[in-house]
Amino acid sequence: MGSLGFTDKPHVVCVPYPAQGHINPMLMLAKFLHHRGFYITFVNTEFNHKRLLKSRGPHALDGLPSFRFETIPDGLPPTDVDATQDIPSLCDSTSKTCLPHFIQLLHKLNDSSSTSDVPPVSCIVSDGCMSFTLDAAEELGVPNVLFWTPSACSFLSYVHYRQLKDKGYTPLKDESYLTNGYLDTVIDWIPAMEGIRLRDLPTFLRTTDPNFVMFDFIFRESERSRKASAIILNTFDDLEHEVLKALNSLLPPAPVYSVGPLHLVLNHHVHDNELKQIGLNLWKEEPECLQWLDTKEPNSIIYVNFGSITVMTADQLIEFAWGLANSKQPFLWVIRPDLVGGESAIVPAEFVEVTKDRGILTTWCPQEQVLSHPSIGGFLTHSGWNSTLESISAGVPMICWPFFADQQTNCWYSCTKWGVGMEIDNDVKRDEVESLVREIMEGEKGKEMKKKTLEWKKKAEESTVNPDGSSYKNLDKMIQTLLSPRV
Repeated sequence: MGSLGFTDKPHVVCVPYPAQGHINPMLMLAKFLHHRGFYITFVNTEFNHKRLLKSRGPHALDGLPSFRFETIPDGLPPTDVDATQDIPSLCDSTSKTCLPHFIQLLHKLNDSSSTSDVPPVSCIVSDGCMSFTLDAAEELGVPNVLFWTPSACSFLSYVHYRQLKDKGYTPLKDESYLTNGYLDTVIDWIPAMEGIRLRDLPTFLRTTDPNFVMFDFIFRESERSRKASAIILNTFDDLEHEVLKALNSLLPPAPVYSVGPLHLVLNHHVHDNELKQIGLNLWKEEPECLQWLDTKEPNSIIYVNFGSITVMTADQLIEFAWGLANSKQPFLWVIRPDLVGGESAIVPAEFVEVTKDRGILTTWCPQEQVLSHPSIGGFLTHSGWNSTLESISAGVPMICWPFFADQQTNCWYSCTKWGVGMEIDNDVKRDEVESLVREIMEGEKGKEMKKKTLEWKKKAEESTVNPDGSSYKNLDKMIQTLLSPRV
């Protein structure tokens, strides 16, 4: 045994897909596994490693003695741009180039176990979109749990991509099908998704290219999931029970476990301050906004954040700005520097002047803390899954403006199934922004949504806080899978 006694620990290698919305939940899971006695190696891409050092400082990735960081290349050309890489290019490149580099890393870790305090690799947890790790796990003879970070309902959509293509719903015949009403076609044969329209399914279906890289990528990754030792999702059973039931019937032999909301798991069960300090935000946070929120009345602030990938036009930014201004509601608005495609995200100077006494603008913030702040009464969001789950867990209703991928599906469920959201038209206009912001903050529907969201909040807590909760029990099942010999 090494001097620090780590060599007898199970050693899990965690591999997130290299985008912020995937890195965050994987880090939460890694922290929980560390809390439960695992040695952690967390693998970022070289590109994101550099971004993290830039945003968080030169010692951000020093880690702890038993929580270490490694890197592999993503296969894309080098760039110094401080923004999320092109998603189709990244998916294509990681799936084709990462495997040999990852295998080389695993061998390096195992070789160092004989000369240092690093235990041999005993298991892998990787993003569902990084399924090349399954081949490496098979070579090493260790279990590999796949972590699909979208909602269960979005993952269920991905699992049906082949049928959607076989039935002729995609690819689209031509560009006119994006606007001629075709996307309103109801899909009535997917279990647990009755009434959903084509426009509510993940947007990679909206292509005229029969060889669209994202369609083939999602189809391949979801199909390969069956080879995993288990599949886990950052959701909870009460919220997506029927969807989880459908997935378990579609994906044998891999069992599907709901293990979230993971941020609640961490908050309730992990109290190691050093572990909590480990962060992987690719943008520099500005926590001063929390002090501003401290001065505001309960449920008085509309929080606006479109996530880490959404890109809008300058005109859309202006419509959102004047909608917020005209609503007369106090707001906290996160505007990334790269939010507007091809140019700087700058709101009109007149807007800043008009709203200076009731609004605050920031480039990035600690979102979980913001949403759980008592002053937040509503959330204008892109409907990314992390944002949706954090909002539900905080009891905050949403105005949904989905941008791409799974966000449309999350929006549909939020608005039609869970009763926690109102959708805003993609062709955003200031009058609609104004009316929806007023409704969520002051209207009768806003009050109904608030009540429903608080009910879901209670169920989310019950699933994670109590050892008898569904998510907590499923985390135990996942750990047993990681500790078991590969079948």
